[in-house]
Amino acid sequence: MTDLGDFSRSNEDDDSASAESSPSETGDFDANSSDSSTADGDTSGDADRDSPDDDFDVGDFETGTSSGATRDDDRFDAVSTDPRGTDTGIGTLSAAEGLRIGEDEDETHLQAYVTADNREEVRVGKYLLVPYPDGEKLFARVAALEYRQEYRVDDATEIHSKRAMRRDDIEETDYKLMADLEPVAILYEDGGGGERRDGADADLKRRMTDRVPKPKSVVREASDKAEIKTGLKMPEDGVFLGHLSVGGEKVQTAAEPPTIDYRLKDDYADGDPLVFRHTLVAGGTGSGKTHGAKNVLRQFLADERRYEMEDGAERRAAVVQFDPQDEYAQMHDDNPDVTRADERTWEAENVAHGGHDDTVAFVPKVGNSSYAADHHRAEQVEFTIPFSMVRNRPWLVAGASLNDNQYNALTMLIKRFFDQFGDSGTYREFVDYIDDPALREELDESGRVHEATYDAVKRRVIGSAFTDVFDQDARPITDQIRSFVTPGQLTVVPTYHVNDSRATEVVVLALASLLVDEKLSNSPRYDRVKETPLVVGMDEAHNFLTDADSVQARKVIGKFTEAAKQGRKERLGLFLITQDPQDIHEAVFKQINTTVVLNLGDEEAIKSVNIPANLEGKVPYMEKGQMVVYSPDNSEPVEIIGLSKCVTKHGRE
Repeated sequence: MTDLGDFSRSNEDDDSASAESSPSETGDFDANSSDSSTADGDTSGDADRDSPDDDFDVGDFETGTSSGATRDDDRFDAVSTDPRGTDTGIGTLSAAEGLRIGEDEDETHLQAYVTADNREEVRVGKYLLVPYPDGEKLFARVAALEYRQEYRVDDATEIHSKRAMRRDDIEETDYKLMADLEPVAILYEDGGGGERRDGADADLKRRMTDRVPKPKSVVREASDKAEIKTGLKMPEDGVFLGHLSVGGEKVQTAAEPPTIDYRLKDDYADGDPLVFRHTLVAGGTGSGKTHGAKNVLRQFLADERRYEMEDGAERRAAVVQFDPQDEYAQMHDDNPDVTRADERTWEAENVAHGGHDDTVAFVPKVGNSSYAADHHRAEQVEFTIPFSMVRNRPWLVAGASLNDNQYNALTMLIKRFFDQFGDSGTYREFVDYIDDPALREELDESGRVHEATYDAVKRRVIGSAFTDVFDQDARPITDQIRSFVTPGQLTVVPTYHVNDSRATEVVVLALASLLVDEKLSNSPRYDRVKETPLVVGMDEAHNFLTDADSVQARKVIGKFTEAAKQGRKERLGLFLITQDPQDIHEAVFKQINTTVVLNLGDEEAIKSVNIPANLEGKVPYMEKGQMVVYSPDNSEPVEIIGLSKCVTKHGRE
């Protein structure tokens, strides 16, 4: 084979180069010599190349171009790689595995390819929009994210692993990121298709997903407040709960303010206000449950909020809050941590804030207990529960273990007592009454109450808890109804100072049942209660509305279930707060329309609140103030973040 020799570029002139050396003598090929010798008519080089001693024609090795030479080759011209225009959206719909919209969730299949630059920004739960050719838009959420191999490559090898372990970054070129989309609704402009107008008259509406988008449609993040609120069926006005979020981060838009407020419907345009269809706030210790509840209750007490009654009058709501930890009377005072900037922000979003002056603490007088209130400046009013309230509520002294037979005997004894003593009869007089051996013997001989049943009733209705609760040295609550229930007033009933849980239960159930009975009665004794929109708030509701198998529990649950059913008509709303939602009776739970769930660590508690599975898994990981709202008559199930500061005073210094 021919020895190609040394390939070097000559720095001499063309003529001298050809004169000093030739291929036949040295075997060296000068890059410029062939051109110059050809120009002078020297064909020795050609003769050598045609020699039979050579294996092949080496050709022309050109490493450079002399100043007078012209390039005559087949090399490609350089082309700019910068694409025209700019990318919009996060990717495109992929039909690689089909695009399908079905009536059932399992029949629907939508996937989007996420471009490399957007991979770090896409999160499960994010809201997206996919356009249709006629201007309608599919509103969807990211249900799942999945990396898939772009090429047939086995990355589960020692070489790939060691290479990855020695790198500071992750190489993704062999993979593609696919997003599974869950359709929520189709957005359209009322009156036909077409792009949504920017003007204020644009009427954006939603309907069920009934058509499939086109392959390669650009998928973009939903960032318009009107589109997001319409897509999620969120009302524009109402009671403020918090800001829409995904994965603990507030959803941002280009509007001012950039956040999206979440509100509960509070007018009669689309049915009754949701406050009268009842609310449950569930959260564990330290989840921000009380903080959030205060913020919501403060909205119900806003000066401008009015509710229409059956007589046609519009009145402000009265809120009665049962408070086992003595925290809600603080709503009378301003939060010292709130700044003027906070106030301006809340005013811009129409969020009621500041201490509520019309806050009164109605303190039950129970035995020798005393109430100390140096942590708030609300007015304090002492009261007692008169035994006369038991006349129509025998279950108040039934205890937890009376059976049906014994309860019937108690009911008969209560009736006989009040028939004889009237409403002025006291608990101590009732104890003396049933302690009479002659009465026991009379009822046993007549066959009306067996002596064993009589003794069982007597043991259960005579106790220190009842002695401490009824007829104490304070004004009866029945004489203070007009000041207890007042439009626009927050009435707090603290029970933290009551050491006996049985006594606490009697106080709370006596007052709550009084309010419920007056609301449901066709001939109420207290018109003030009947004619005032009323919200009954109950913290630690699981202690009072429990799923227990006793006569008293059945009576209580039946009363509150009926109250919940009639709430819309009677303008009565239940606002229940608990850390153990699984303990609230199912009959009451079924009447709850709005469920607000904060962090819960107990699996049984999470299952009991009946929120969608995609949100259920987030609950144990939510930070303080994060919430899931499930209110079918208000919006799609969503995640929100409450205000970081309480709009009233919260916490003891």
